[in-house]
Amino acid sequence: MAEEEKEIKLADNAYSELKEGEEYKPVLLSSKKYPEINTWTVLWGILMAVIFSAATAYSGLRFGQVFEAAIPIAIIAVGISTVAKRKSPLSENVIIQSIGASSGVIVAGAIFTLPAIYIIQEKNPDINMQINFFQIFLASLFGGFLGILFLIPFRKYFVSDMHGKYPFPEATATTEILVSGAKGGSQAKLLLISGLIGGLYDFLMTTFQLWAENISSRMSSFGEKLAMDYKFVFKMNAGSILLGTGFLIGLKYSVIICAGSLLSWWFIVPLLGQYGVTADGILMQTLDPEMIFSNYVRYIGIGGIAMAGIIGVIKSAGVIKSSFGVVFKASKSKHDDDDHKILRTQRDISMKIILFGFLAVALLIFVFFLFGGLSMNLTQIIVGLLVIFIFAFLFTTVAATAIATVGTNPVSGMTMMTLILSSFILSAVGLQGGTGIITALIVGGIVCSALAMAGGFITDLKIGYWIGSSPYKQQALKFLGTFVSALTVGGVIIILSKTYGYTGENSLVAPQANAMAAIIEPLMFGGQTPWMLYIIGAILAIVLDRIGIPALAFSLGMFIPLQLNIPLLVGGFIAWLISSRSKNEALNKARKEKGTLLASGLLAGGAIMGVVSAILKYAGIEPNISAQWIGSAPFNVLSIVMFLLLCTYLVSHSLKTKTKNNLTE
Repeated sequence: MAEEEKEIKLADNAYSELKEGEEYKPVLLSSKKYPEINTWTVLWGILMAVIFSAATAYSGLRFGQVFEAAIPIAIIAVGISTVAKRKSPLSENVIIQSIGASSGVIVAGAIFTLPAIYIIQEKNPDINMQINFFQIFLASLFGGFLGILFLIPFRKYFVSDMHGKYPFPEATATTEILVSGAKGGSQAKLLLISGLIGGLYDFLMTTFQLWAENISSRMSSFGEKLAMDYKFVFKMNAGSILLGTGFLIGLKYSVIICAGSLLSWWFIVPLLGQYGVTADGILMQTLDPEMIFSNYVRYIGIGGIAMAGIIGVIKSAGVIKSSFGVVFKASKSKHDDDDHKILRTQRDISMKIILFGFLAVALLIFVFFLFGGLSMNLTQIIVGLLVIFIFAFLFTTVAATAIATVGTNPVSGMTMMTLILSSFILSAVGLQGGTGIITALIVGGIVCSALAMAGGFITDLKIGYWIGSSPYKQQALKFLGTFVSALTVGGVIIILSKTYGYTGENSLVAPQANAMAAIIEPLMFGGQTPWMLYIIGAILAIVLDRIGIPALAFSLGMFIPLQLNIPLLVGGFIAWLISSRSKNEALNKARKEKGTLLASGLLAGGAIMGVVSAILKYAGIEPNISAQWIGSAPFNVLSIVMFLLLCTYLVSHSLKTKTKNNLTE
């Protein structure tokens, strides 16, 4: 990279509130034009969107953990620009990251809701419910477009007017990566190597089954006796994805998630196993601990997840109230700015185009509802459109504020509220049964995608503000990224759902979609709802929130199977270990940064190869080279050995880090 790029840095007031009359000056001059939209940025952005849409969808559905793609995409963008010796890499890399980062938000919007249709279908095979690729694709696409359109009028408020008042944790980390071009080449190399290791490791484990995917206490006769007599079981997934995820989450949240899981598996399940009785009068002593968890305990987690989301919305009530004023203010300032030339770094897509965009999306949704196989009459279509636009608008600023403040978006809770209310409203106008479920979930999917996009897009716009990108170019290309990501995630959801399913030992976890299915099914079919278990979870979430423990993380732990939470704790412990061993804080920070790169690679590589494995399985290609080996003692013991080797790689390579001139070696 050119020498002058190494000297580029953010202004001293980039992260602090501005004093009276003070102005923030971005890295790239507002008065100068830089290459942003060209063949290089568009092609690499599309490639990143495709790869990370597939990887994130696999990780979210298979293990219940959706990772943020912005940071690894930024690292890759800086790396490839270094190798290619691009003349203006900073302006181009912002665009590549912005297009590619559409993947994570579109995936979250889709997998939190639409797989619930498959889940309900598996549980009720007699019900005629079918969803096709185009319905998933269009729901994700329209939701993403709405999120972009609703957020554009708020850009100036969040990124400029509130400068220094919101921390923007993810945007800060990504911006630092993009600006620190001097480290880009080495960072991309580390990410690539660890990605290859994680991908090969998981591919050999899941596709060729050279060692057990799950380490379990039931591998021994003593452990089997503990499980059946005392309902006590230990399980841990041995893959690279969850180990890397745990490292990125950190020890604090890993402990909270795991604490919820241990409460479910090591306290409530054994308690019910000793004293519980089913509704049919069967003693739970006769049931497997896994059955007790699936049929009873996980519903407590669902109640907690829903209440945690509602709490997040209530806390953001002030933002919802002020959002109306912000829109009118943005509209007025946009009109006033027509009288003089707007600087490149302050120019948004015009309000006329935004209004036209709203009308176009509303018309497309209307046509989709009418001819998309949803069997809706005119009244139901109008009601569905109103639900989508009202909830998407009300919660847009909640999503953006959550991301700007803490880096996490309570989109699942807001979607649950939308789903419950829309189910009541749609059923009141005649939509019930299988058709009602599909319609309500597609409505929920559109709203969920809009909120996820709003939360994620504000990160991109803040990055662009700090660096000095052209907002209108980011906004225009975000539609392209959304289209590509929606196209990819539609295919991945169908392949994964048909390959793994949602019931059985090795099925997809999909915690948010399972929660949506559990809530909507009795509303549309009039069946029994485990309200008492939901209420217990809701009360627990309220108590946790009052004492300062993140209720959503704890409740997710209660819902997700034990084997998927233990490796998070291992990864979080490793992150704490390597960042606290030295008395030199700079060295600890450098080790943590290197470990973050390695963990990101393990996660991304494992997820990408997981998609490849699913495609092979979907196509009927299942290598059977270890069929006689599966279930044997060495098969299980080797799993422990391989997982320890993976942990050793992460620890040893992170600890080898040294600091020199503030660069990681």
